[in-house]
Amino acid sequence: MTRPLAVVTGASSGIGRELARIFTDNGFEVLTPTEEAFDLSTPEGVEALYASIDRPVDALALVAGISVGGDFATGDLDDHLRLVDLNVRGVVHLAKLVTEDMAERGSGRVLFMSSMVAGMPGPFQATYNASKSFIQSFALALRNELADRGVSVTVAMPGPTETNIFARAGQLDTRLGAGEHKADPADVASEAFRALIAGKERVVPASLPIKLAAVSTRLLPDMVKAQLNRFVSRPGSAT
Repeated sequence: MTRPLAVVTGASSGIGRELARIFTDNGFEVLTPTEEAFDLSTPEGVEALYASIDRPVDALALVAGISVGGDFATGDLDDHLRLVDLNVRGVVHLAKLVTEDMAERGSGRVLFMSSMVAGMPGPFQATYNASKSFIQSFALALRNELADRGVSVTVAMPGPTETNIFARAGQLDTRLGAGEHKADPADVASEAFRALIAGKERVVPASLPIKLAAVSTRLLPDMVKAQLNRFVSRPGSAT
C-alpha cells in the first residue's frame, strides 16, 4: 500500500529536518523541497514545488522561514521584503494550493510554524515578529473554515530553539541569540507532530523557563512586551 505523503518545507536543518525524520519514522513518505530547487519566497518557486507533487498530500508542514535582526530603519529593505515573501506570502500561496485539494478530497492535516513572539511587538526583529503574528491569525482562521471539511489545522508556537536562525539573522550578539535556555529542535518537532496528529488547535513547544516566561508576559501591555523584546534582541545586548 502507498504510504501517506507529507510535505515539509524548511527541512534542510533545525525543526523542519527533525519533523521530516519524525514523519518518516511514523510511516509517511516525506517530500522535503530544497532551497536550491524551489525558492519558496517567489511565486515561481511555490508553483514549481506544487507541480512536482504527483499525488495527494496527507500532511503539510509549513516550517520554512527566516529572521532579520537589527534596526529596521537603517537595515537592508531587500532582506525584510524577502522575509515577508518567504514567511508570509509563500506560506499563503502554498497553503492555498494544497488546502484546496484537501478540502475537495475531504481529508488532510496542516501544520503552520508560528512562534511564541506572535503576540509580542518585536523591536530589532520587527518584520519577523509581525510575520509570525500573521501566521498565527491565518492558521486559526483556516482551522475554523476547514473544520467541517475534514481538514485539520494546527499552529505551533515555539520559543527560542537551537537552530541556525539566529546566526543567519545576525543575532548571535544579542541576549536572545546567545541565550542558554533554547529548546532542542527535536523536542519542538516531536511536540508539534503529536499536536498535528491529535488535531489540536495549537501547541507551544519550548523549554520550561521559556514557557514560564511566556505565561508571565501574556497579560502585559504591548509596550511593556516591546521593551522586553528590545532587551533581548538589541544588537550587542549579549555583552
